[in-house]
Amino acid sequence: MTLSDHDSLSFAPLRLVVATANPDKAREIVAVLTDSGLSVELVARPGDIPEVVEDGETLLDNARLKARALCSATGIAAIADDTGLEVDALDGAPGVFSARYAGEHATYEDNCNHLLAELLSRTDASRTARFATAVVVAFPDGSELTARGEVEGRITASPRGLGGFGYDSIFMPEGESRTFAEMTPEEKHAISHRGRALRSVAPLVWRSMQTLGNSTLHKEQN
Repeated sequence: MTLSDHDSLSFAPLRLVVATANPDKAREIVAVLTDSGLSVELVARPGDIPEVVEDGETLLDNARLKARALCSATGIAAIADDTGLEVDALDGAPGVFSARYAGEHATYEDNCNHLLAELLSRTDASRTARFATAVVVAFPDGSELTARGEVEGRITASPRGLGGFGYDSIFMPEGESRTFAEMTPEEKHAISHRGRALRSVAPLVWRSMQTLGNSTLHKEQN
């Protein structure tokens, strides 16, 4: 959903700190929210704030931990997401452990290779999977907004494409013949899990601005 210029300009921009410490995720969040038409001023995560321990049991738990931590540390509203790749043949793994599936300090390539090795004997029909993203917008008054986005697909036999990050090179969305890594950023954002979650939360933020009033949402930020 794209907010109209009239709607998005009804209020002064809401300041939102982007809570993620992952620069690739941060770029996607900024790109999608900017395109949504939501009137926000996106603030980069301060470099002196330590990474948040993501020990939640669900994607929503981890997104909430990050959003709340950055909101508390900065005193302004914060937006955070957590994303997981859920492979049916692996009972939903790697899930919340997607970023460290091959080990605590694993690289994107390490994680992809580890997953491909686990699926080595699987046929195309048994390589179904989905990307899921949970998004939380946390406000200084303790309130929050949440949204979830998913995209179905399957895991390819080998990496394809040079774009994207994470598992993008081995994930082919349903109905597509290309992996996320073979798409342009704009093509990926239009159908991706993160794009869907962010486009879902954008009108919720806008409605909150309408209902509560601009001054209420900004009062803790001044």
